[in-house]
Order: sequence, then C-alpha cells, then structure tokens
Amino acid sequence: MTNQRTGRRRRRLAGLAVLFAAVLTGTGLAQVPVASAGPVTTAATADDGAKVTEETWVDSRTVDLRIDSPALGTSGMVRLVVPSGWAAQPDRTWPTLYLLHGCCEPVDYQSWDQFTDVKAFTADKDTILVLPSDGLAGMYTKWWNLGLKDTPDWETFHTAEVRQIVERGFRGGTRRAVAGVSIGGYGALAYAFKHPGMFGAAASYSGVPNTLYPGTAGVIKGILARGGFYNFFDLWGDEVANWPIWSANNPFDHVDDLRGTALYLSCGNGRTGPLDPPGQSDPLEPSALLTSRSFTDRLQQKGIPATVDYYGPGTHSWPYWQRALHDSWPILAKALGLPA
Repeated sequence: MTNQRTGRRRRRLAGLAVLFAAVLTGTGLAQVPVASAGPVTTAATADDGAKVTEETWVDSRTVDLRIDSPALGTSGMVRLVVPSGWAAQPDRTWPTLYLLHGCCEPVDYQSWDQFTDVKAFTADKDTILVLPSDGLAGMYTKWWNLGLKDTPDWETFHTAEVRQIVERGFRGGTRRAVAGVSIGGYGALAYAFKHPGMFGAAASYSGVPNTLYPGTAGVIKGILARGGFYNFFDLWGDEVANWPIWSANNPFDHVDDLRGTALYLSCGNGRTGPLDPPGQSDPLEPSALLTSRSFTDRLQQKGIPATVDYYGPGTHSWPYWQRALHDSWPILAKALGLPA
C-alpha cells in the first residue's frame, strides 16, 4: 500500500511539473527569473568605484542590487522596479523616481514595494522606481562622527553611487523625481536643495522638513535611539553647539535652493482617520505636521510655490502615504516627462 501511494504521489507531481512547464512555455513566463542571486550583468561602476556585487531578480520587473559602497564603508542595497517594457526596449532610457522609506523598518529598502501598491500603480507608467536602503536610521545624510570619519555617507550613496549605477547599468535617464515618507520626506527635500537640478520634483509625505523646529531635534534623537544609535552627536553633533552643521542640512534654512523644483507636501494630524482602525492615533504625525507647516509657511513667505495637502485626521502610516503618492503623481509625472 505504501508503494502504491508513493507511486501515485510521484505521478501527480510529475503531471503537475509537465502542466506547469506547459503553462509557462505557453505564456512566456518561463523567461521570468526566480528570486535567487545570479551573476552580475552590469559592469557599471560609480565615479568612486562603487559597483554591484550581487544581482537578484525577484520577478520580471524587480531586481535587488547589493552595492559595494565606499560612501558607506560597507555594502548597501537598492531595489529597482523597471517599467513593463524595459526588457523589450534595450536601447531606451527611462526617467527615474526615487522612493525613500522611513526609519527603523526591518524590511528596509523593500518597504515601498511591500506596504503599498506602487508596483501595480506604475505597471503602465514608463519610469524606473529606485528604492534604496537607508539602513535602520541612516537619516539620508553624511554622518559627522565628531569629525573623526567620513562614513556612513548615505547622501553620496543615494545621489552619486546608486544614481550612477542605475543610469550607467540599467538605462536610467536624467529626468528624475524623489519622494519620501517620514524621515524619507526629509531626505527628498534635503537631496533636492543640496543638488539643485538633480530632481525636477520632490515630495514629502509626513516628513521632517524643518529639523530645527522647536522639539524636532528631540524627535530625531528618538529616531536614532529607535534605530539603535545612542550617541546622538554622531549624526550632526549638538543642535545648539553645532548649529551650523544642523542648519547646513536643514531644508527650512535653504528654501531658496528649491526654487524651480516642483514641491508637494502632505501630512495628517495624528487623530483617527478614514484609513485607520477605530481608535488609532499616534504622537508622530502631529510633530510632522508642525515641522511641515513651518516649512510651507516659509515657502509662502518667500513666494516659492508648492502643492500642500494637510488633510486632517490620519496617522503616521503607509495607507496615507500610498494615497499621497497617488495624489502627487501628476506633479511627479510632469517632472519625469510622463502623462499624469
């Protein structure tokens, strides 16, 4: 009896294998790579020597890259989501949309892909999505480290190493936009003002665009502690004693450098909103709202246009950030040269 059951099970498995192979062959899906580390197909390197050491195709549109990064002093990860027509048009370049995650998320650079519908949303949109790691709390900046060392430099990793590898090895074009959530919203605006012209649009969803707003330094220290970094001075030093370093990294203090960049900012107030479970609230969103309002007030004083959506009830969470991406898409698309 045991041999009969074993034989039937083997025949069923063999039949399923044949059927599966036939389906794959018939639909062309046999060419879709399985999630496994394969040979590196790009020889592209960044100016400082950063290079891809591991390339893992998750599906036909999604590839994870491990990059040996001099800027980080170690390796860093980035996920690319390429357009549906990317493989079939090998001579074409594509605009790039950088999507930055927040702090302390275990899935790190996969956050946007895992927690939003971004892949389905962009299935008919001709843009490469660049989803880079910022570690647990890299803060989208070059760390000061009391002046003792130059790593990690997350800004250089993102704006030079990743960018150059994407453009030299994966056919990224020179029309770019950037959007981020929470501290990633800070990163989007910081990169836009520090690298004028690199990004045609920058969007901050529940971000931190004024790091020197009263109380915000404490929030940043809380972020660092949550990420396991307890020597807060390693980031930019003390916000009072080392004010010039903090100011040099603060979008609020450099709004004039954002003239000509299309800007979008959104935030809730932390109270239970339409996308929350009943009774849900949080303390982070009110803080993000205060620093965001101070920033957009500054833009208004300077006559710098921005699209602003302070939508009231809503928490510091992905459902609102997914909605914000959809709402801000016309602004991002225009910068990318795509239809809204």
